[in-house]
Amino acid sequence: MSTLEIFILALLQGLTEFLPISSSAHLILPSQILGWKDQGLGFDVAVHVGTLLAVMIYFRKEVGVMAVAWLGTVGVGPEKGRSSFDGKLAWWILLATIPAGLFGLLGKDFIEENLRSALVIALTTLLFGFLLGFADIKAGNRTEHKPMDKLGLKGAMLIGLAQAVALIPGTSRSGITMTIGLMLGLSRDNAARFSFLLSIPAIAMAGSYLTLKLVLSTESVDWFAMGLGSLIAFFSAYACIHYFLILLEKLGMMPFVIYRLILGVGLLWFILG
Repeated sequence: MSTLEIFILALLQGLTEFLPISSSAHLILPSQILGWKDQGLGFDVAVHVGTLLAVMIYFRKEVGVMAVAWLGTVGVGPEKGRSSFDGKLAWWILLATIPAGLFGLLGKDFIEENLRSALVIALTTLLFGFLLGFADIKAGNRTEHKPMDKLGLKGAMLIGLAQAVALIPGTSRSGITMTIGLMLGLSRDNAARFSFLLSIPAIAMAGSYLTLKLVLSTESVDWFAMGLGSLIAFFSAYACIHYFLILLEKLGMMPFVIYRLILGVGLLWFILG
């Protein structure tokens, strides 16, 4: 991989992992359109590590409080035996991650062999872009929003099921989880925050799976590409989360909906034209 390819692909991973526009789509498209070679397992592991560190450090206070509260629910630590919303939220996130894990184990080979194409990305980009726009309009017209503690395990699991669907390229993990969060009555900010917290175990699982594949493979490791890719993915992801949350309440999801529609139509024109 050239330095330019490393920079562009890591930047795309960092920016699109948390924006509702599909990171997998943007990482597949360079090879589909520009003819770039697959970046390899080592690079995939590196950018996953970068984005995981970014979201964990950004939400370090929330993650720390949830971890202590969760340990308390299982009888360990200073919060032993206590019941709190943070403990419930930790359980919701862990349980809501299960559908994506199961779907990934059972369907990953089928997805990689049949759904990683520009046409599928174009169609899912358009479909889930329309759904995000619909949910955002509903959220904007709503006078009151459901607080996150009223989401409940059922709501969390619905968002978790949506996250499983996001394994289909072009769907966008953050996009579809925010869409369901908005449809369930959460504010834009809470829908985004729950989506980001839910991404932590999801990215950790994906990174662990890729790491295992890398260890078991005979593929050579480009340490320069891994190091630079991880660094770029970390800083771009951290900045993306920060500014996305600042701008979300002012702009809503519509800029991303418009982007998805333009991207989807452009891809269809490229494929069919």
